[in-house]
Amino acid sequence: MLRRLCWHPVQLCFGWCGGGCGAGVDGLLWHTGLKPHASGDFSIAVVQANNSLEDQGKVLASPSATYFGVFDGHGGPEASRFVNNRLFSHLHGDSAFSRFADLDMFCVVLNRVEIASEQGGLSVEVIRKAFIATEEEFLQLVKRSWLSRPSIASVGSCCLVGAITDNVLYVANLGDSRAVLGKQGSDGRSVMAERLSRDHNVAEEDVRKELAELHPDDSRIVLCNRGVWRIKGIIQKKRRRKIWSGITLPPRYPSPAGDFFSLRGEKKRLPAWGEGMLGNVSRSIGDVYLKKPSFSRDPLFQQCAAPIPLKRPVMTSEPSIRTRKLMQRDLFLIFASDGLWEQLSDEAAVDIVFKNPRPGIAKRLVRAALTEAAKKSEMKYDDIKHMEKGMRRHYHDDITVIVIYLDHLEGKASKLQGSTFDCTSAPVDIFSLNAAT
Repeated sequence: MLRRLCWHPVQLCFGWCGGGCGAGVDGLLWHTGLKPHASGDFSIAVVQANNSLEDQGKVLASPSATYFGVFDGHGGPEASRFVNNRLFSHLHGDSAFSRFADLDMFCVVLNRVEIASEQGGLSVEVIRKAFIATEEEFLQLVKRSWLSRPSIASVGSCCLVGAITDNVLYVANLGDSRAVLGKQGSDGRSVMAERLSRDHNVAEEDVRKELAELHPDDSRIVLCNRGVWRIKGIIQKKRRRKIWSGITLPPRYPSPAGDFFSLRGEKKRLPAWGEGMLGNVSRSIGDVYLKKPSFSRDPLFQQCAAPIPLKRPVMTSEPSIRTRKLMQRDLFLIFASDGLWEQLSDEAAVDIVFKNPRPGIAKRLVRAALTEAAKKSEMKYDDIKHMEKGMRRHYHDDITVIVIYLDHLEGKASKLQGSTFDCTSAPVDIFSLNAAT
């Protein structure tokens, strides 16, 4: 039954992956070919840096609407995988899709699926309620898992969701994944970048001010630790472990700059790696221990993390939501996790999309980001390609990119015909996908 529901063989559902394709290919980079949505084309690419891929991405397309999401996990992959499976089912309310999402299907094509725009219309309130429902479901998962795995209370995910229906764009986000619009310049030959989302990251002064106003009695609500702003000064601690074949990092982990390792016979410096991303973002799905003080105070949780004295929740799952009527000058959208934006400016990313062919455009953005990451350590992207998962996290984060082209097909035939419902989802783990091929 499930096999009959898949649109194409697994390779077409998943896209194309670098592993096993010969020397010089990045085995931790996955991407799709160009695929259609109702009013244009889209492209997805993901690169894995962590031992477990913490990024997830998905596009749902029907003839009347397109949904797309980037989910950047922290503390582990559980929250981003959960949100990737559950959030869209709350947006379009289709119980059949919800059942398949729970099975973590890679590609689902259903006939005659009614999505939100066909059930009374998508709205800001529908989106807000979808976020609330997803947060509540994850909280219930944490409660069910509490006795066997209390550390799941410290797992969370940024969420960036877009929807296009009736020529209206909706953008909702928690955290610091980012949506950027590329629009035609006034001269008709150039392109301009417009940011459509708000970074809920305490590196931003307005976010720190917002937290200070919400917690006037807590002078330590945001602290600067080693040059990095964090909520309550929280640092994600990790155990020392072997993360690259033939190399065991020094006892201190993450490693400070100055340690060296050998890469293809050349001596390379290991850069400093910030101690995780926990405490950087002020809004997310999950991070229950920062939203429910009782979890942080529980002795069971304190066996796996230091207690954090909280008078009230210091994080929220309330999304920032923006709507926009699409115009002829709006050319394309870039939705990406912060791993891309750590390396490329909004303008640089938009320029790359504008000046290059559509096929493989998301992969091109990922490669541009990795090239910039390599330059910061006086290396080349080719050096990073030869690193295994885990080691790469010293140079770049997991990166997910979705590029949505806007071809303004009002009054014309949709690029998706009939009642086709297409789900394109990035793999749960690129390394594991490669190992199986």
